[in-house]
Amino acid sequence: MPCPSQSSDELVFFVNGKKVTEKNVDPEVTLLAFLRRNWILCLTGTKYACGTGGCGACTVMVSRHDAVSRKTRHFSVMACLVPLCSLHGAAVITVEGVGSIKTRLHPVQERIAKSHGTQCGFCTPGMVMSMYALLRNHPQPSEEQLMEALGGNLCRCTGYRPILDSGRTFCTEPNGCQQKGTGKCCLDQKEDDSLAAKSNICMKLFAKEEFQPLDPTQEPIFPPELLRMAENPEKQTLTFYGERITWISPGTLQDLLALKAKYPEAPVVSGNTSLGPAMKSQGHFYPILLSPARVPDLKTVTKNSDGLTIGACCSLAQVKDILAENISELPEEKTQTYRALLKHLRSLAGQQIRNMATLGGHVISRHCYSDLNPILSVGKATLNLLSEVGARQIPLDGSFLAGLASEDLKPEEILTSVYIPHSQKWEFVSAFRQAQCHHNALPDVNAGMRVLFSEGTDTIEDLSIAFGGVGPATVSAHRSCQQLLGRHWNALLLDEACRHLLEEISLPGSALGGKVEFKRTLMVSFLFKFYLEVLQGLRRKLKLSSESADSQHYPAIADRFLSALEDFQVTLPQGVQTYQSVDPRQPLQDPVGRPIMHLSGLKHATGEATFCDDIPRVDEELFMALVTSTRAHARIISIDSSEAFALPGVVDVITAEDIPGANGADDDKLLAVEEVLCVGQIICAVVAETDVQAKRATEKIKITYEDLEPMIFTIEDAIKHNSFLCPEKKLEQGNIEEAFENVDQIVEGEVHVGGQEHFYMETQRVLIIPKTEDQELDVYVSTQDPAHVQKTVSSTLNIPSNKITCHVKRVGGGFGGKVGRPAVFGAIAAVGAVKTGLPIRLVLDREDDMLITGGRHPLFGKYKVGFMNSGRIKALDIECYINGGCTLDDSELVTEFLVLKLENAYKIRNLRLRGRACMTNLPSNTAFRGFGFPQGTLVTESCITAVAAKCGLPPEKIREKNMYKTIDKTIYKQAFSPEPLIRCWNECLDKSSFHSRRTQVEAFNRKNYWKKRGIAIIPMKFSVGFAATSYHQAAALVHIYTDGSVLVAHGGNELGQGIHTKMLQTQPEEVVSQSRATAAGSTRQVLHVKYSHFHLTNGISTQSLLNVPVPQIEAAFEQRISLSATGYFRGYKAFMDWEKQEGDPFPYYVYGAACSEVEIDCLTGAHKKIRTDIVMDACCSLNPAIDVGQIEGAFIQGMGLYTTEELHYSPEGVLYSRSPEEYKIPSVTDVPQQFNVSLLPNSETPLTIYSSKGLGESGMFLGSSVFFAIADAVAAARRERDPSEDFTVQSPATPERVRMACADRFTDMIPRDDPKTFKPWSIPIA
Repeated sequence: MPCPSQSSDELVFFVNGKKVTEKNVDPEVTLLAFLRRNWILCLTGTKYACGTGGCGACTVMVSRHDAVSRKTRHFSVMACLVPLCSLHGAAVITVEGVGSIKTRLHPVQERIAKSHGTQCGFCTPGMVMSMYALLRNHPQPSEEQLMEALGGNLCRCTGYRPILDSGRTFCTEPNGCQQKGTGKCCLDQKEDDSLAAKSNICMKLFAKEEFQPLDPTQEPIFPPELLRMAENPEKQTLTFYGERITWISPGTLQDLLALKAKYPEAPVVSGNTSLGPAMKSQGHFYPILLSPARVPDLKTVTKNSDGLTIGACCSLAQVKDILAENISELPEEKTQTYRALLKHLRSLAGQQIRNMATLGGHVISRHCYSDLNPILSVGKATLNLLSEVGARQIPLDGSFLAGLASEDLKPEEILTSVYIPHSQKWEFVSAFRQAQCHHNALPDVNAGMRVLFSEGTDTIEDLSIAFGGVGPATVSAHRSCQQLLGRHWNALLLDEACRHLLEEISLPGSALGGKVEFKRTLMVSFLFKFYLEVLQGLRRKLKLSSESADSQHYPAIADRFLSALEDFQVTLPQGVQTYQSVDPRQPLQDPVGRPIMHLSGLKHATGEATFCDDIPRVDEELFMALVTSTRAHARIISIDSSEAFALPGVVDVITAEDIPGANGADDDKLLAVEEVLCVGQIICAVVAETDVQAKRATEKIKITYEDLEPMIFTIEDAIKHNSFLCPEKKLEQGNIEEAFENVDQIVEGEVHVGGQEHFYMETQRVLIIPKTEDQELDVYVSTQDPAHVQKTVSSTLNIPSNKITCHVKRVGGGFGGKVGRPAVFGAIAAVGAVKTGLPIRLVLDREDDMLITGGRHPLFGKYKVGFMNSGRIKALDIECYINGGCTLDDSELVTEFLVLKLENAYKIRNLRLRGRACMTNLPSNTAFRGFGFPQGTLVTESCITAVAAKCGLPPEKIREKNMYKTIDKTIYKQAFSPEPLIRCWNECLDKSSFHSRRTQVEAFNRKNYWKKRGIAIIPMKFSVGFAATSYHQAAALVHIYTDGSVLVAHGGNELGQGIHTKMLQTQPEEVVSQSRATAAGSTRQVLHVKYSHFHLTNGISTQSLLNVPVPQIEAAFEQRISLSATGYFRGYKAFMDWEKQEGDPFPYYVYGAACSEVEIDCLTGAHKKIRTDIVMDACCSLNPAIDVGQIEGAFIQGMGLYTTEELHYSPEGVLYSRSPEEYKIPSVTDVPQQFNVSLLPNSETPLTIYSSKGLGESGMFLGSSVFFAIADAVAAARRERDPSEDFTVQSPATPERVRMACADRFTDMIPRDDPKTFKPWSIPIA
């Protein structure tokens, strides 16, 4: 048991070349917490973003020396999962140890910054460390290795393309451009090509020839002291005593066995990738932890003539390398099982997790979603066990995986190794998996399948099938396999096998994880794939042709069925970014219009950019954790905090009674009073000396509830209960009823669009520092709107705004989620700071952030459209409902914008648009990039697609026919010219070679039954701004100092969109930025500008345009001439009269078009994105690199909304999807294989600065081109299978929805449950 009074052993390791000796290590402290909190190290470049190893923001490199091979191994890890105690004898390198702007930049840091691979910069240190670890092992990596290395890192801003471009500069392989076969390559096109020269088009965002070369000889050496420790390892057991947990690390196998006998219930912790998240998020607790990391016997690999024995403590990355080596050395017939394992290891988790997780841990955990256990089970693997009593072996079979006591480890036993036999000559082994996305995602279903035939025949001698994801553990279909022994491998067998499988593996309708019908379908779909693979293998072995006498036993696979055998391959994306170069007459020192590196890019890459929680700890600082409601709609009977106060370190509990001023609004309380309206509503907050103590104390707050009715979660229920947040918003033109009477056809349909989590990499966080006098507060907060934070804190504390100073240096992503919510957290923390008189730091865990803050509004839309057979739409009626959650928040504004933007690019004479915001018992949804446009316009475009289907015409023809053509007025009577819209559309058609590719897609679909391709092109008219003139006002304050430096204050916030960089370009001076809300109460961005000669990126050198000599400034000062000036913009005139249904609500529009092509697997629902082309009207871009980055990032985020990002709620209103493991934003493997972005040339607008446009939000909707390409592919499959009924459009187009829409013999054969007979795991809220 833990015994803090005992003396712990010394923990010795190195960080960035410096020796660290810790004498009192707490086993519950992770490497991430140590790096960030240790007052000597203070290495805050390593970021905290999820805490579960799912995002890569905390990536560092660990190095260990192997005394046996005498080699040093470098590998990336997730610092949030690495127990500090496990690092004895290791060397850690963080982003600060790689390079610094103060000393020397590493090529990785330089290239990711100058390739424009940073926006908000919060994920950048993790990206740098993943690439750095790769280069330490492979100085010239392959493109496949680069994709693997970055597969575990998430970025919400960039869209990944520029990050991959920076990594590609280190790769040796030629790129895989699809145009290579034609003798051309998209990346080989030069700026002086005739076309480019003719139209002054540029295709180069950075100059790679400027990059410093990578010199592997200059990397830090492995510390000699650690080298000596590795060569002469200590055999003694190391023990580290914590407050609650004791960590014991034996040096020999015998000591480990003795400890396991002494502490039989203590888990053996190796990689901590399973136990760590379970202890953090699931409440698992173990007082004793045993670490086998220092026992070399558990890492040995033995080969013999029959198979391979791999040590239990070999990491999955090592297992991958071991299997690859054996596959290269052995005949193919002996490596069937190894190949199946290797296939899954390539997509299992991210590289960092594979580096940490061990084979033994993976096997022993027996997760239902295990990717390896089904294969090991059918491959007849054996587990080698050892205890003080002796050794024994047990088969890794269904009994072990089910946890049967007779076939399980005894408490005193450990797993030493896993034996995997070679496959035999007439044996076939295959592996299958389907997840929400290709890589780094837990599978919905996976499978291992093996069949052994009698030699020279197709008679089944042995058969094994195991599934993961369809039960509480890996499930073996033993009975079904036994029934098929002795049968021939033919179509009759397939039908019978499917029937047996579905009977034996019965998945209840209420099964955990849901997706029941999808999982049933995958089981038989995987079996069909296996059937085809084996049939192909048999024919290859026997070399039989279809004319053979035995063809009835070995039927030929029709050519159009062969595509079912092919898996989607992940390749490094390629692409071209084109923009109009600046006027040749523009001076070189004028940076406007040039692709300048983000102002903080290098600081992002070195970890020296300071975010809110990177601010050093303040004296006597306390930590706050929030207590939230566990009921969706209930009365609060009592709050008992006595148990919390009894815990060590707890200082106070903040409730609504402690608020001296306003507790929010009447319908939107900061802290709940008497009643809660949703799960996740904040009730109170605990203040303690450490964050761990505060979080632990929240679990001890006892709240008694009395449930109230009704509990409303879905839009359907809200409509039934007439539960709305605001009046209906409506626009109408023409005579819609009369128009419906005079059309050829009428179609009605429904569209469901799911919500979306902001998933900013930096969670909500705030630091409140009370000053010693005059009730003043310093508020350091990650927000998009510091003025709102200031105002809310002021009203909550009942003190004037001028007492409150808000500081925002930079924000690690916002996307609308940090507009309103930070004010709530700031106000609650401020109450705690005032009550205690001490600084308060509040940092939300990812789980709490996702639970509390809400996101994009789910939408339910209904349309009725009347049209002529030619495709001309004469009448359209759209009614939309959004799920607003329990309070108003921004729902009314979102409804207004949704209705205003619903018409998109189309001129429809008779049009009615309506929108309502529903009130439900869910956390309030809020602002999100696009602000209603991405959801609402999906309804409009779905309507267009439905019309095309009924007319028998391609959707693009219907779009063209109904698009605005000439200067016209919108439905709200605002005049505009669609000329840029038409240009974007035509250029996109041309650049994407749309019509020829449409023909190619149709040809592909005729030749392939189980794979289908789809292509879609979508236009966009996106309005920028708000329908209120006051929202557009802006001010600036400029001070010139007598040393020639300048201070510029403005109202913008740096969220990653490069606002300071663009401001720098409009006044080319060296800038350092700092945002603060001054004591006078105004919120402003402050830029310190120095008039001096400096270098911009890409070799552009500039001299200050103002060039005011210091003597003249001093002379002006002496003559009492003001060296300060203010600038004020009254704003664009904008208004909207909803009663008259007319106005000029928007200053201007952003136009664009996107074309995407995809390929779907009809058997699994998976898809790959083949190509995307985007054309956007940016007018005169201030910075093409930043604007292209904004377009790409928004597109990928929109693509996530429409394909993989799915929120799951329980029938009780609890959000299940609260981590990157459960909620899948796009990763590097989701980027289109060819990704081209063009800024429309020769376009101008007189309204804006330098004729530029704001592009941050508009690109979101263009991600729908992927959705409609998938829908096009599904439609092709359905036409071939000829299902009678239409299908409802549902977003996101997840593998589940795609697979079930591709109705076929397998979807028809699965059992269907009556929804009235069971309680579903999750409910649809849209």
